Amino acid sequence: MNIEDVNQLSEQEFIEILGEIFEHSPWVAKKAFEFRPYTSKDALHQRMVEIVSNSPKEEQLELIRSHPNLGDNIEMSMDSVHEQQSAGLKNLTEEEYKSFQSLNHTYIEKFGFPFIFAVKGKQKDDIHDSMKTRVNHSDDDEFNTALTEIYKIALFRLQDKIL
Repeated sequence: MNIEDVNQLSEQEFIEILGEIFEHSPWVAKKAFEFRPYTSKDALHQRMVEIVSNSPKEEQLELIRSHPNLGDNIEMSMDSVHEQQSAGLKNLTEEEYKSFQSLNHTYIEKFGFPFIFAVKGKQKDDIHDSMKTRVNHSDDDEFNTALTEIYKIALFRLQDKIL
């Protein structure tokens, strides 16, 4: 599918195909539909980022909280499953799993949302090291970092869907 194809989709098709670009948040695609046509997938991504960044903080927090904990064995979108598998997070040793669980718990206790990391092209050690560092961030810094990582994830997902 190319950007011209995307521009020709009905609203329902647009939301169905692009609704998971932002994890469990089809509202972003629904709002992005209103701004068609797009000249490129980068323009579409930029508009989606603007929609999220201009949304109330409560909606942004809901978006962050819709992401799964990295390394957890929980229900998640197929995109998240593939992304975590490619980073080796579905093949953790027992020791690695316990470490990820401990860091996830500490992180969530501190910030009130899961650790978000654009895992594409990364390995489990990269993610683990980032968790150890970011758990020491301030609340505001980490909230903004989580959104930045979500924007990266969305771009990777768009690149996978649109030529």
